[in-house]
Amino acid sequence: MRTTRTTTAYAAAALAAAAALTLTACGSGSGDDDGAKPAVEISGGSSKPGVVLDTPKEKPDLVLTDTQGEEYDLVAETAGKPTLLFFGYTNCPDVCPTTMSDIAIAKQKLPRAEQDELQVVMVSTDPERDTPKRMGTWLDAQDKDFIGLTGDFAAVKDAARSVGVHLEKPVKEKDGSITVSHGAEVLAYSPKDDKAHVLYLAGVTADQYAKDMPKLVKGQNP
Repeated sequence: MRTTRTTTAYAAAALAAAAALTLTACGSGSGDDDGAKPAVEISGGSSKPGVVLDTPKEKPDLVLTDTQGEEYDLVAETAGKPTLLFFGYTNCPDVCPTTMSDIAIAKQKLPRAEQDELQVVMVSTDPERDTPKRMGTWLDAQDKDFIGLTGDFAAVKDAARSVGVHLEKPVKEKDGSITVSHGAEVLAYSPKDDKAHVLYLAGVTADQYAKDMPKLVKGQNP
């Protein structure tokens, strides 16, 4: 039976360490960075789970396929709405299900109207296996309103890189397992300007997300 491995960045402990911190998600060691610098600069010295970005990030210009098999334009569909964006995959054994589950739990603590406003989008980093149907089934177990997108890996990689998340194409190993390298970042976009002002890393709990969400849906920094 095939197994799946994942490599991610667990950098939460470093947030309080430096005056200016540059984050990159771990890759599989192929060195395939195309000369780019997929870095996100954040202000250091904060112990808060959500870190305010020095330079807000534009939403990726990304058109993929949603879980209904329909074309989904990320920028157009989420315009003017508070949005949480995560790059991950359904076969992930740890970070992805934990992250999405924690966000789902936190979201349920919002008033119904604010739950309806909040857009939670997961973009597959393993689109060959993550069909729309599979993503739909997987995300429905977390929250039926979560949005799953899958499609061309090159487009996904470019979109991720534009917001400082480094991805590498899934690799089939000799033993039949598949290695998928992806970041652990969740980007929070404000409904006021459609830019990401806040970054979350792996290790943020449901309670921490819940504490921040009322502000995020209003376009405020936590």
